[in-house]
Amino acid sequence: MTKVIKIALATSVLVSGLAANDVIKGSGASFPYSVYQKWTKAYNKATGIKVDYISKGSSKGIKDAKARQVDFAGTDKPLSPKVLKKNGLYQFPGVVGAITMGYNLPGVKNLKLSRAAIVNIANGSARYWDDSVIANANKGVKLPHEKLTFVHRADGSGTTFNFTYYLSKVNKTWRHKYGAKKSLNWPGNHHIGGNKNTGVASLIKQTPFSVGYIDYADAQKNGIVMATVENRAGNYIKPELKAFQAAAAKADLNPKKDFYSVIADPKGANSYPMVAATFILVPKEKPAMDKKVTAFYDWSYKNGQEIAKSLGFVPLPDSLTDKIRKYWEAKGIK
Repeated sequence: MTKVIKIALATSVLVSGLAANDVIKGSGASFPYSVYQKWTKAYNKATGIKVDYISKGSSKGIKDAKARQVDFAGTDKPLSPKVLKKNGLYQFPGVVGAITMGYNLPGVKNLKLSRAAIVNIANGSARYWDDSVIANANKGVKLPHEKLTFVHRADGSGTTFNFTYYLSKVNKTWRHKYGAKKSLNWPGNHHIGGNKNTGVASLIKQTPFSVGYIDYADAQKNGIVMATVENRAGNYIKPELKAFQAAAAKADLNPKKDFYSVIADPKGANSYPMVAATFILVPKEKPAMDKKVTAFYDWSYKNGQEIAKSLGFVPLPDSLTDKIRKYWEAKGIK
């Protein structure tokens, strides 16, 4: 390492008020775990500061934040300004990712799923793989007459919240009957549940003729085949970074609302439909520790873009990170 780089790193540590060997503790959403894990390793290597983030799921992360069990928490379900105020919390986005429809269908590698098909798979009305609602978008593909197994999260999950929010936007009956929730008593008798996204990945891999919602990073890491899905404009979009970026560009994340927004099913001909921002919660009464947390995320915004992209996440644009830094300054946590 050159002398100039060493001086720059030492200066950044001093300015942020951080010291080597500090440990910052976080927990929560499993959706962004892969990118946070790599960010924490890179940050530790650059600064000597250790960040421990435990993947528990959004529900447990929110509970930990409210109970002050951790220095920060991750959640894929944003909290409203009213809930944040009640619990003495600040909130800002960390990164944008995507939820995919992973499947285990022997002999089929290019499955297309329409909006109606995804709803019917989730609600149990599509019971077999050759059901017309699936077959209509897959002309020329030999779909087997095999029972379909739907794999979902068994734990309270922000991934589930964002997936069911998407279903609620796509289908009025789903919205009125089930809504958007972190956990759900899933309809039908065709489903099985796994803990965290890693559990869903394992179940899809070991269950022939299964399909389930899972974050892109875990699907990719586990070699799970992902469906091409129909977006709001009626186009079939592959789960890939450029489509996630097109969707993220439509996100409305406003600091005046503590960035409270769910960004699923955005407009745009090339937008991937199942995208989600994931958020960070910090306690209002601990500004000194909050500054250490925001210093980590500030570093990650600046230095972790290639890491995020390599895992299929969308780094936040400069226009948004500028808003986040001003939010931190206004709250006294930068």
